[in-house]
Amino acid sequence: MNFNKINTFNYINNQFENGLGNEKLEVLDKYSGELLSQDQMASDEQAEKALKAANRAFSKLKKLSTEERRSALEKLYDLISEKKEDFIQLIIAEAGKPRSYATAEIERSLTTLKLSFEEITRFSGETVPVDYGAGVGKTAFTKRFPIGPILCITPFNFPLNLLLHKVAPALALGCPVIVKAPPQTPLTAIALAKLIDQIPLPEGSYNVLSCANEQSQKLVEDSRIKMLSFTGSAAVGWKLKSLAGKKKVVLELGGNAAVLVDRGVDLKKCAKELAKGSYLYAGQICISTQRIYAHKKIYSDLCKYLIEEIKELPCGDPSDEKTLVGPIINSEHAQRVEKWIDEALNAGAEPLIKAQRLSKGQNVITPTLLTNTSSDMKVVKEEVFGPIALIEEVENFEKGIEAINNSDYGLQAGVYTDSIKNMKIAHDEIEVGAVIINSIPGFRVDSMPYGGVKDSGLGREGARYALLDMSEPRLLVY
Repeated sequence: MNFNKINTFNYINNQFENGLGNEKLEVLDKYSGELLSQDQMASDEQAEKALKAANRAFSKLKKLSTEERRSALEKLYDLISEKKEDFIQLIIAEAGKPRSYATAEIERSLTTLKLSFEEITRFSGETVPVDYGAGVGKTAFTKRFPIGPILCITPFNFPLNLLLHKVAPALALGCPVIVKAPPQTPLTAIALAKLIDQIPLPEGSYNVLSCANEQSQKLVEDSRIKMLSFTGSAAVGWKLKSLAGKKKVVLELGGNAAVLVDRGVDLKKCAKELAKGSYLYAGQICISTQRIYAHKKIYSDLCKYLIEEIKELPCGDPSDEKTLVGPIINSEHAQRVEKWIDEALNAGAEPLIKAQRLSKGQNVITPTLLTNTSSDMKVVKEEVFGPIALIEEVENFEKGIEAINNSDYGLQAGVYTDSIKNMKIAHDEIEVGAVIINSIPGFRVDSMPYGGVKDSGLGREGARYALLDMSEPRLLVY
């Protein structure tokens, strides 16, 4: 099986289908620009076919025993393990992800899958105390049931792991899925289909559509879909929520993750971690470090160390084991990143390090580090999703927390401190889904309840938390 020969972007009711829609989709190697594959997008009829397939599958999938679903996913785990190198090469090519980071994604994907089929064996309801008042002598408990077909809309930056964060718990529980593949990286979702095709699940349990935004909207609105699980931009996510009607919605959206550096910490270690956390994969990570706030007593030293570390980051070809900063996903986004840098500089920001294009024909942009920024600049208030970070001086720890909270986003934040008091203050006061102490906000273990507040989303991912969202409790009283 050669993933490089994928020539269709749709998998419906266990059949690989060429798209029959009017729009053509081309997938390019994100570094070389070479055409990897092309196909027409799915038609309205194919979207309807996927909806019907998922609904038929639900009646069968939910009736499988936990053991049967777990065993099927264990086989999928083995199949992915056998194809590690193929997935790594595919993700390097279609996502432009540096090889070391693509390798880490495959390992994390296997962990996500394993967590899901292990968690389902202990997933249950609860005993409800009712033996009082009108309930004297009664016993009550809940059992959790799968909610039904789930629409999974996934992003380009983690084409396998973020896909499995939705698909693995859904299939483990008994919910069929329709995956709306990201247009930049649809091949990984199809590569996964080639493996799911080999495991004993009912036809239609896993469907992939590469479709236009209009069809995605119709899928979101369709009452046969019982849950929307979306990872992507805040603007799109909140719009889709408004269209979702009565179905459940989980949104994993963007951020402009901040770090607060207190006095008394190891600044050299901190600078090394911040450099990698800001620019790994060209900053195309929702919890990439974007805003750095440093106590005035250590600001100058941290700037010096950080500049030294950034200058050492290897940029260029993602297939090179040493590369950490590879290409931006496409030319449109690369131009946007350059525009935002220019806008910030024209508005008074100062460049401690200024970005360069490595080649006009490629989308590799070297890191930028800014200071003297203001809260109205896009590089401060929006999610850059590019190799840009800023560093600013703050008067004290409390002012640093105010700066972090001065954002529409609230996904994760990092705090470097040797003070237990300040750690507690940070946990109490920073408005995010997670506070990471003495590390960058990009820290994530796949069992964590991952998600944000404010414009960063709604709900949490991680196998146990996804299973709760994808199921409903039904009470029995006797």
